[in-house]
Amino acid sequence: MASLIPQRLARPSGVAFRRQCAPVITISTSRPSPRPSSKHAPDPNESSIDAVAQMLALKGKVIKRRQMLDANQLHKLCVTLGRRELHPGLDVLGDSTAIKTGTPVPPGYHLVYFTPSDPESELGDDGTDRPFAPPATFPRRMWAGGRMNWDKSNLLRVGDHVVEETELVNAVAKNGRDGEPMIIAEVEKRFYNKHGLALDERRSWVFRPAVKEHKSAFAGQPPPPLVASKSSVHDEIDPFGFQHPTRHLSWSDVALFRFSALTFNAHMIHYNEPWARAHEAHPYVVVHGPLNLINMMDYWRDVRGHGGSIRAAQVTYRALRPIYAHEEYCIGTYYMDVKKNDERCMWGKIIPYVTGETEPK
Repeated sequence: MASLIPQRLARPSGVAFRRQCAPVITISTSRPSPRPSSKHAPDPNESSIDAVAQMLALKGKVIKRRQMLDANQLHKLCVTLGRRELHPGLDVLGDSTAIKTGTPVPPGYHLVYFTPSDPESELGDDGTDRPFAPPATFPRRMWAGGRMNWDKSNLLRVGDHVVEETELVNAVAKNGRDGEPMIIAEVEKRFYNKHGLALDERRSWVFRPAVKEHKSAFAGQPPPPLVASKSSVHDEIDPFGFQHPTRHLSWSDVALFRFSALTFNAHMIHYNEPWARAHEAHPYVVVHGPLNLINMMDYWRDVRGHGGSIRAAQVTYRALRPIYAHEEYCIGTYYMDVKKNDERCMWGKIIPYVTGETEPK
């Protein structure tokens, strides 16, 4: 890792997610999502430990896939995000052919490549792909966090023929704060182009038992009022100039469906409200963890990247609370502080390196 981070560094910067004190939303999330009762949860000594043992039997198995990084995926991601420029000065909404071979893939945008390729018959009941997944007794999966390291001298680029290696690193049986058993799994991903390793990534997933339908706090409640508002992204400038802008975001059902389609992610919590409420104890459909990671990286590029003279060498992040469609939330540079309402939902720390001839001011 040290070889990826040069000695001449700008100050590490944190990125935060905050929910507005008076959010412009149609659903209430002033309290954390109700957690299912642990009264009938399986004994972790018999269920989660056995499940982990089955998972660890796959440790050391490396899954290899190959793909050419095409421009269309990046263009469609920018369309989904409503983001006009892929890089400073590169307008991709006005010209769908603007992304040429050799264009660097922005940090985090690789997540729209190497999407799941399993037939529906091999997906979980919730639509998730199941590589390295535990037995069916732990069907609920959530993206929990991870880290990414980029090789500053070998960026992934449009037109690259890339090999992805995926390997289970570890799986641990634990109990949640509510006493419910869960499994934390860590997966390592490595991305190679013709020049060698360009990106290595660690992803953490949390697997939980199924929610008893009659135990879900939202299963028997009427759905929230129909909302027709569209996605919104805008920056609030500090009038005193003491800090970087705060970015306000809100994602519609349409945007979440498009992101699911773009990443070939069939996880129903992102587009099927009845499933999310009855089977996952969510009040509404959930904003994707990878989407928020991309939002975080884009914000950092816009306010700390100095027009591309500083790039991310490493990002570490953790998701702690869900964000739902139509919620307005914020991203800012509050160091190591990530909140929604008054609860932490995600934090991120980005280590940069300077690419220009001089240090930025």
